[in-house]
Amino acid sequence: MATVELTAANFEDTVSADGIVLVDWWASWCGPCLAFAPVFEEASTDHPDVTFAKIDTEAEKELAAAAEIQSIPMLMAFRDGVLVFRQPGALPKKVLDDLLEQVRELDMDEVRASLP
Repeated sequence: MATVELTAANFEDTVSADGIVLVDWWASWCGPCLAFAPVFEEASTDHPDVTFAKIDTEAEKELAAAAEIQSIPMLMAFRDGVLVFRQPGALPKKVLDDLLEQVRELDMDEVRASLP
């Protein structure tokens, strides 16, 4: 699946949809972001059931501020509209694949029950 570009206009609709959405917050001046980009793209072809999305923090400063992005790259995973993972830093492909498997295996009833 192709990577989707997220903006303030489509962020909420995208991350609140059913299924898994993996969001990469990045900027063109960020070396680790640029190094992680090919890993993210490769994973998007290996996991067609997941929506892969990128947010350029320079173009979407208000969205980045609202999401309290303080370090990039920042990965967020949403499942069925619930934020289930948030971590700064680039991940190796194997770790990214493992993360997606863990998100797939979550018991979402249990996750929702634990929300405040």
